[in-house]
Amino acid sequence: MAAVGDLHCREDHHGRFRQLVKQVNATADLLVLCGDLTDRGMIEEGKVLAEELSALRVPCAAVLGNHDYEHNQVKEICGELAKVGVHVLDGDHFIFEKVLGVAGVKGFGGGFGNATLQAFGEGQTKAFVQEAVTESLKLEAALSHLDVEKKVVIMHYAPVPDTLEGENIEIRPFLGTSRLSMPIDHYGAEAVFHGHAHHGARNGTTKSGIPVYNVAMPLLAKHTPDQRYVLLEM
Repeated sequence: MAAVGDLHCREDHHGRFRQLVKQVNATADLLVLCGDLTDRGMIEEGKVLAEELSALRVPCAAVLGNHDYEHNQVKEICGELAKVGVHVLDGDHFIFEKVLGVAGVKGFGGGFGNATLQAFGEGQTKAFVQEAVTESLKLEAALSHLDVEKKVVIMHYAPVPDTLEGENIEIRPFLGTSRLSMPIDHYGAEAVFHGHAHHGARNGTTKSGIPVYNVAMPLLAKHTPDQRYVLLEM
């Protein structure tokens, strides 16, 4: 299984992901994409990415990231990706060969542990917290409907603070929230994959010890430039 996020595909990226697709075809039986698939959330970028992914010979499941929402063309982008067989998840799941279930949400920010933002005060603050709660509930629903031997979770935002080490401390609450880790620890998973933190750390764990992998492509490019995805045996 191969995992990567933060492709940030632009209109002029024709051929940019050719080597990635070629490597995934040769080494993996499934690809998961962890958000920020496009750079500015434009349909033209979605079309280029779909063209790049059309050469995939393995199934692909994905979630969107914050960049994909920038121009309110999410439906159109998902439509282009669906044409080439990419399953975009948003609180639902994809089952691979009847034994592996992939649950996916975008996620949201809000902070971690005792510093998690609470729904108190201004309406804007309450709305921000509610978005994180909603994403957590969507993930809970996706995991609760998975009755398979193995489960993995994909999201864009981070569910643990471990993989944010290296990011400016001031922005870490906006890069994820521990609310997302609660359903994962409750229902269990083999692994969790996320992106978003370009300058973070590669590995972490939830409270119950489930491994978490930061698969943001800019981060992987620094550590493994010849293989810009994480490959795990499932």
